[in-house]
Amino acid sequence: MDGRHKKILQSNRSMLVQQLDPSKLYDGLLSKGVFTQDMIDEIQSAGTRRDQARQLVRDLETRGSRAFPAFLECLQESGQGHLADALQKGVKIQPPPPVPVQPVPIPVLKYPDGNKEIPDRGDIPYHQDRPTHSPDNENYMTTSYPSQKDELDPKPQGRPRSNSLQVYKMDHNPCGHCLIINNVDFERQSGLNNRTGSDIDCDRLEKRFKAFNFVVTVKRNLKSKQIRQELTALSKKDHSSYDCCVVVILSHGSEASHCRFPGAVHGVDGPIVAVQNITNYLNGQNCPTLQGKPKLFFIQACGGDEKDTGFEVSEGFGPSSGGLDDQTDAMPMSSSSDLLSLTDEVDARASLPTPSDILVSYSTFPGYVSWRDTAAGSWYVETLDNILAQNAKDEDLVTMLMMVTDKVSQISAKGIYKQMPGSFNFLRKRLFFQILP
Repeated sequence: MDGRHKKILQSNRSMLVQQLDPSKLYDGLLSKGVFTQDMIDEIQSAGTRRDQARQLVRDLETRGSRAFPAFLECLQESGQGHLADALQKGVKIQPPPPVPVQPVPIPVLKYPDGNKEIPDRGDIPYHQDRPTHSPDNENYMTTSYPSQKDELDPKPQGRPRSNSLQVYKMDHNPCGHCLIINNVDFERQSGLNNRTGSDIDCDRLEKRFKAFNFVVTVKRNLKSKQIRQELTALSKKDHSSYDCCVVVILSHGSEASHCRFPGAVHGVDGPIVAVQNITNYLNGQNCPTLQGKPKLFFIQACGGDEKDTGFEVSEGFGPSSGGLDDQTDAMPMSSSSDLLSLTDEVDARASLPTPSDILVSYSTFPGYVSWRDTAAGSWYVETLDNILAQNAKDEDLVTMLMMVTDKVSQISAKGIYKQMPGSFNFLRKRLFFQILP
């Protein structure tokens, strides 16, 4: 896209996100060749209308020289000509004028003699033990008021204990679906190496989630389009009779800017699928039968190409060493349309809905590589499987993931490089897995 047109879109991004109705543009943009059907599907999976509008504008900036005039034509054809007119003039779209707020008169309390008055302000407490008369005027005040604190908080409540937290219902048989995507053999044109050792990770997690009473489906060597298709199929299932849903992705990864969850994973053909888009397939809007139920995502992939050499610690910490055949699942930072510009930051933060009941567990800190032993599998999956096997009977998921972080942080690749797993946790309750006998 021409730089001038891109600048117009960027300067008007916030207002476009507020006012644009993307659903009226999809057919036109598709027929004019601006977007492919796959791109339209990905934009629609972004979530709310605002999220779709934001994704559409970002993707539009990556298209060719005809994209901007075609976008203006689609706006005119869809009844959104005011946006097209403003963009065509190259001026910033003005937000609608604010609704005027009528001033609210402050009620007053009058003294008994009727000569004086004071405002009835909530920030001026009248305590019950305040004198109701004065030596100078015995009718100084004839009414007493309880303090605001006495009304709202008569008895301080104790801090809730951790065991008072609610627990997710996890007793259906089976408990839910678990989709494992295991990308091992990458196509030559992708420029990515094969992921030797990933089958070991896949076998471990397949057995583990079957032991937790999940219906496990394994898909191997998926292209980026196929990853999206599998997630779409999972989102269209009826999860009414299940308690939970799990997605595991074992692949190469890269760093990508984001407005929810960082990182992206590669299909075996090379293109990426952003983690934030992966989670959107199962959110409350796109998968209503999972509303209020935990959606768990486990990502074994690099968050970037930076290697962590760690720092020195005192004696007795006891770090262990990884194998000589350790490899990374890294790719450089993505330059795809998943990246956000600085002009989108404020609006993105202000408009995000709460991603409730979602937990994304990453094998490594965003921006850093994730290590995999070609003979034993990845550090993260091996440790995760061991921790789940040893502790799932007594501990909740979040506690076990902290154990995983601690264990993996003590491993070293070639005696030098470190790794730190982590989670983006938006679960509202504690989660305990079923343990089959």
